[in-house]
Order: sequence, then C-alpha cells, then structure tokens
Amino acid sequence: MSDAKIGSKAAPVKFEDVSKVFGKDVVAVDNINLHVEAGKLVTLLGPSGCGKTTTLRMIAGLEMATTGRILIGERDVTRLPATDRDVSMVFQSYALFPHMSVLENVMYGLTFSGFDKAEARARALAGLDLVGLKGFDARLPSELSGGQQQRVAVARALVLEPQVLLFDEPLSNLDAKLRRQVREDIRAIQQDLGLTVVYVTHDQEEALAVSDEIVVMRNAAIAQIGTPRQLYDAPNDRFVADFIGEANLVPVQITALDGDTATIEVDGYQHRLASRGLGVGAATLAVRPSRLIIGGATGMAAKVAKATYVGVRMEYTLETPFGQIFAVQEDVDAPLEAGQEVKVSFAEKGPVLLPES
Repeated sequence: MSDAKIGSKAAPVKFEDVSKVFGKDVVAVDNINLHVEAGKLVTLLGPSGCGKTTTLRMIAGLEMATTGRILIGERDVTRLPATDRDVSMVFQSYALFPHMSVLENVMYGLTFSGFDKAEARARALAGLDLVGLKGFDARLPSELSGGQQQRVAVARALVLEPQVLLFDEPLSNLDAKLRRQVREDIRAIQQDLGLTVVYVTHDQEEALAVSDEIVVMRNAAIAQIGTPRQLYDAPNDRFVADFIGEANLVPVQITALDGDTATIEVDGYQHRLASRGLGVGAATLAVRPSRLIIGGATGMAAKVAKATYVGVRMEYTLETPFGQIFAVQEDVDAPLEAGQEVKVSFAEKGPVLLPES
C-alpha cells in the first residue's frame, strides 16, 4: 500500500458585489463583498434567515449568484456547477451511507475522482487516521457515536484535498460536550493542514472558538467582519454587541471629550473610555456581564433581583434606574442575595461605546 498523505491546495475565496434573489423579490443575499484568505478559517455567523447558508451554498455551487462574481483562487466560478468546483462540503446531517462501512464511505468520493482502488483505500485510511478514527474502517455508521460519524464526514471531505472546505452547521446534532471536542478537532486539522475553511453556524461561542475571522450577517447583508476579539471588544452596533456573546446596553451621557477619550455619566457615576468618534450627548454603552464590578464605594445604585449559582460562577440580574442588567462573578463562596442593595461600576477595560448606526 502507498504511504498516502492528505495535503492542502488551499485557495482564497472572493465575493464581488454578490446578490442572490429567489423568485421575484426574496433577497437572500444582498450585494456582499467578502475575501477569505487562503489557509484561514472564516465563519459566517448570524440568526436564522440572515443569508449565511445561502452564501455557503453559492461557494459550493449548490446555488447560483443572481448578480456579482465569485472567485476561488484566480478562477471565476460564478457560473460553474458544483461538480466543476474544487470544494468539499460537510453537512449538518453527516450524509453517510448506512449500508457502507466507514472506509467505503470515506473512499466514495475518491472512486469518482479517478483514483484506483488501492490509492483510494490508502488515502481513506490516511484520512481516518487524521481524524482520530484509525481502526474504525470496518464499522458501519450505526456503530459509531454522533461525534465519530461527524469525523467520518470530515475525513470524506478531506481526502479529496479541496481548495476550499465548507462546513454547514456541523455540530448542531451533537451534545454540548461533544460539540466542544469536535470543534477543537476541526480547528486542529484546519491549522495543521493549512486548509481554507468557510464555516456556518448560529452559535456565537462556537464561532469565537474556531475562527480566524468572523463574518456577522444580518438581513441578507454583512453587519461586521473581524477577528473574534475585535468583534467581542469593539462591536459596530447594538446587533453585533448583543449577538457576539452577551452585552448589557446601557444608556449614558457623554459629558466631556479629551482627544479620543470620552467621559460618560450614568446615574451620577462617571467613567472614561475611548470615544470611538462620538460627540457630547446621549449614547449607548455595551458592557459584557463579566466587565461589571459589583460592590465598592462608587458606582450606579442597583438591587439584586435574582442570584443564580451555576457551578463555576454566580449569575446576577440587577435592577437599576434604567432597567435590568446581567452580571457574572467568579466568587461563588460569598454570593450576594436577592434584595441586596449594591453599587455597580465598570471594569477599566471592556465597556465600549457603540458608534451611531
């Protein structure tokens, strides 16, 4: 048997003014521009109906763009069928043949790509080894766990050595513990092989964990593109702030400016932070639950409405003059009690003013 190895032919993906319209007036994707660098994992993230899956399917050739151009590498693939694009897709449902062994499932695409049986078998075995399923080749899909079945689907896609590997909600059928394990496996394989991956999910934590870059989509358009940390720390608007992780949106007044630094005030409490181009007047502050400090001599007046122990931390719902806010604290040994009056302040880093949309 030959010493088959799985390699990478990673290529960039470009969308130039791409739209997709179904029927006469259902706009699924509205004039998006996107550049996925070769060897990077880029996640399309957003709520149901935002256009992320349609965008993925247009890369695959399963949907055709209504307007604009799609390039894989230097090649214009806009009008090419799926069979003529060098991409592989891992589906949410795994799509394994139940009557075939694991090895036969992984070999399936290779036999249609012109490989002889010996080479296809060698490549399939190498693919199974790569996803941690060495020795599972004779089993049927029904003899595997959900996580193992997903790994078989990944191996089947990898052995074709595509220019672009596509994932459509690959972890949605797995329980929480398996999701964490399989997403780590997918990320490790992507980085080890230098694959170009476009990954679709609606799960914010999953996107933050696996991505080099995240494309947040809303209403068929791109709301913001950035690294996980950029999107988490500096969201462009209310939607991104609340969709990437969890954010408290606090109405504040910008009372003074000193260069690029703003002084904000809420309920008599003042805090300084980057102005992000905003002027004096009313504004909205996004604050992550972990960036709220409960207790101390200064801060906003608040009352603990609810205290919940979740093992590794305490979660608090706090009543303030401007509404409820949500906070978390790691101190589980001396929890606050419902009804307790407290002061709430902002961490030095983390709170961010939202630019006017």
